[in-house]
Amino acid sequence: MKAKICGITDKEAALCAVEHGAKAIGFVFAKSKRKISPEDAKEIIAALPKEIWKVGVFVDETKDTIDEIVKISGINVIQLHGDESSEFAAQFTLPVIKAFSIQSEDDLRAVADFSSDYVILDSPREKYHGGNGKIFDWNIVKNYDFHGKKVILAGGLHKDNVEMALDMVNPYMVDVSSGVETDGKKDLQKIQVFLNKIAVHS
Repeated sequence: MKAKICGITDKEAALCAVEHGAKAIGFVFAKSKRKISPEDAKEIIAALPKEIWKVGVFVDETKDTIDEIVKISGINVIQLHGDESSEFAAQFTLPVIKAFSIQSEDDLRAVADFSSDYVILDSPREKYHGGNGKIFDWNIVKNYDFHGKKVILAGGLHKDNVEMALDMVNPYMVDVSSGVETDGKKDLQKIQVFLNKIAVHS
C-alpha cells in the first residue's frame, strides 16, 4: 500500500516520511495554512529521492502559473483540487491527480467521467479545499467500479482508522495531512506510526 504525506512545509518532516515508506510528498501552493513557496519546496525536493512523487497541490490556478511553479520547484506530479475540467487537466505533460469531494454516489459519476488516471476521493469542502481532517462515508465508494482509475483516499485519515479505510475502500494510495499533525504542525512520531500501520497492513 502506498501513502502520500501532504502539506509538507519542512525538510525534516519530508525526510521522515520518506524514511518510513511514503511514496509521495505533497506541497500545497493554494490558499492554505500549509501553503509553501515554490522556492522553499525546491529546497525540500532537492533532498528527496528521485523516485518519490513530489506532488504540487493547486486550486483553480492558471496553467501558466502551474507551469512556472513546476519549473521553479521541481514537482513531478500535479494535483488539481478545485473545479478544473478534463480539458484543463489534459494540457499537462506531467501526471495529473484530480481531487473530488464525495458526499453521495452521484459525485462518483464525475470521477468516472474525468480523464485523469489518478483521482483523489476527499471529504466535502469547507474553508479550504482539503486538509479539513474529516472523513466521508466510505460505504459510498465500497465496491464501486472506477474503470481502472487509480483511487487515492483522503479526508480525515489517521492511525486509528486507516486500516479500516484500507479494508473498505482498497485504494491505490492513501493521502494524509492533518492526521499526522499536532497543533497544526507535522508530527514526526505520528508520521512514523501512520506509515508503520500501513506497512503492517500491506
